[in-house]
Amino acid sequence: MNKLSNFGYTKVTSKEKTKLVQKVFSEVASNYDLMNDVMSFGTHRMWKRKFVDLINPIKGDKIIDVGSGSGDISKEIFNRNRDVKIDMIDLNAEMLGLGRQKIKNNNINFYLANAEELNFKNNIYDKYLISFCLRNITNTEKSLSEAFRILKPGGKFFCLEFSRPESSIISKLYDKYKSIFLPLSGSIFANNKDAYKYLSESIDLFLDQKNLKNKLIHVGFTNVTYFNLFNGIVSVHTGYKV
Repeated sequence: MNKLSNFGYTKVTSKEKTKLVQKVFSEVASNYDLMNDVMSFGTHRMWKRKFVDLINPIKGDKIIDVGSGSGDISKEIFNRNRDVKIDMIDLNAEMLGLGRQKIKNNNINFYLANAEELNFKNNIYDKYLISFCLRNITNTEKSLSEAFRILKPGGKFFCLEFSRPESSIISKLYDKYKSIFLPLSGSIFANNKDAYKYLSESIDLFLDQKNLKNKLIHVGFTNVTYFNLFNGIVSVHTGYKV
């Protein structure tokens, strides 16, 4: 029997989850950037700039951007340093198409691929990036193992993801925001309440900061650290392959 996974609060098989998640992103792709601005009141742009600050792209870096979506992270990297090479990876053709439209550079390649099974050689990337994607992957640990495999010794892992607020008051307000505002805004601006209901539930069920840190250590990363943005609504995890 297939092990069941969470698609939001609904239990489905692993294969079903992967298909359902991709269906969500295909449906929201045309409104993806607009909804990011609406849902975060524009703050996602600040989070992503801070993320790229930490990535600190330098000349000669070979970078993989997994779950690259509409390409915000890779675009910000190229705005800062055009002497890097980036492979943008996404399992959703519509989302990958948004990235192609947004970024046109000879140092970038686009691949339709699953983060759990990356068709790349061992030890080839300096930096592995994943932003607002990890919680949507069916087998988190498998994707983290793949990240470890394809990084060079000395390479660095970077993850930007929704997480848990530190303050109980902010946590309660955030729960209301997720359960009420996200589906409502999805209905109004994207005509898709269910997709943004899934988004809310996926955040609720994802690993908190400490448990994600432990998973990174378990697959082999060292010097694993995290820091919180917006009181922990969003966190950044980093780790090294040695």
